[in-house]
Amino acid sequence: MNIHNASWVRQDIIAASPRPAAQGGVAEWARKNLFNGWLSTLLTVASVTIVVWMAMALAPWLSNSIWRANSLAECRQILDGASGACWGVIRDRWPQLLFGFYPPHLYWRPVLTFALLIAALAPILFRAIPQRALWFSAVYPGFAYWLIWGGSLWFPVAVYCGVVVAAGLLYLTARVSRGLAVASATVGAALWWTYAVQLVSALADDVLPIALTPVASREIGGFLLSIIIGVTGIALSLPLGILLALGRRSSLPLIHLLSVTFIEFIRGVPLITLLFTASLLLNYFLPPGTNFDLILRVVIMVTLFASAYMAEVIRGGLAALPRGQYEAAEALGLDYWKAQRLVILPQALKISIPGIVNSFIGLFKDTTLVMFIGLLDPIALAAAIRANTDWQGIYWELFIFIGAVFFVFCFGMSRYSIHLERRLKTDHR
Repeated sequence: MNIHNASWVRQDIIAASPRPAAQGGVAEWARKNLFNGWLSTLLTVASVTIVVWMAMALAPWLSNSIWRANSLAECRQILDGASGACWGVIRDRWPQLLFGFYPPHLYWRPVLTFALLIAALAPILFRAIPQRALWFSAVYPGFAYWLIWGGSLWFPVAVYCGVVVAAGLLYLTARVSRGLAVASATVGAALWWTYAVQLVSALADDVLPIALTPVASREIGGFLLSIIIGVTGIALSLPLGILLALGRRSSLPLIHLLSVTFIEFIRGVPLITLLFTASLLLNYFLPPGTNFDLILRVVIMVTLFASAYMAEVIRGGLAALPRGQYEAAEALGLDYWKAQRLVILPQALKISIPGIVNSFIGLFKDTTLVMFIGLLDPIALAAAIRANTDWQGIYWELFIFIGAVFFVFCFGMSRYSIHLERRLKTDHR
């Protein structure tokens, strides 16, 4: 039997019909999404009313914006009694909001540091960048420290040599015992950083002096300070959080107890308390004469605070994995660290991406708390600008601008999180 001759098989193709007019277009979308029932209609009308009311209230204020003025009195003179925004304060104090009291003739150093930060993050964030560029991401922290704080180039180089010492000890003792290798590498690096860094950097500086003009930490402020604390805390809290999450799930009682104690203690203490501890109390526990930079102390405390929350986010990802994944890694003959690195953590981190980025955003916004310990973040600088006789009485323009800059950074992190989720297809485990 020839199937093409059967009467129930269509021999011609029907032309495509246009979509019914009532099932498409803006009107149909609005009916389905904005006016689908009395409650939806009520909420839509209320929302539109609020938005229109806010737009009508703000439009005169924004439309009469003054961008060129050297004081609030000059702004008011130009406005001549009308309502208007005085953005001249942003134009007048723009460098101060960006760099704090950093020497103006050295602005090129933080600008270059920020440009190199983008180059260092690119191979980490985007797969299209060749992975060979990761070597620059590794050396960037030391180079950025040298550019911002100045001084001898050999100091960050000597600090990096501590990593080389640790890697050498790890390689030499790994064949004897893995625990001994980790212990010897940790002790060797600590001894190098404690006793050898200053000596080696001083000797190298005598032979080949390469230095920039030093800049004190008290002169660093504004968004430069927020970015330093935020980026450093984000970069360090993720690996620490992974180790703490693994420690909390460890079967070794001592590791488990230490991890749980640290996480619960840090989560139970407000960040502002840790910042006051870093500012006032930490020097009492250090040897007399120790000069421990305040920004470094703040970075350590912010990192510890964020790593405790990060550990719980990653622990949630580890708990979400089915038991079969752990058993599959054991069936492949992988040891603990290979199983975590190759099988468990890639899946757990993929699940935890929204929580991880949420912690990053919270950490970046929490950098504004450093104003309470005397550091000049953008909020503290806004208070200082408002205390000046030229701009005394200005309020909304400064905080709207600072909030807008923070929004740009946080929204960028949020959008990258969405991009990463789509690239990794987190809905398909």
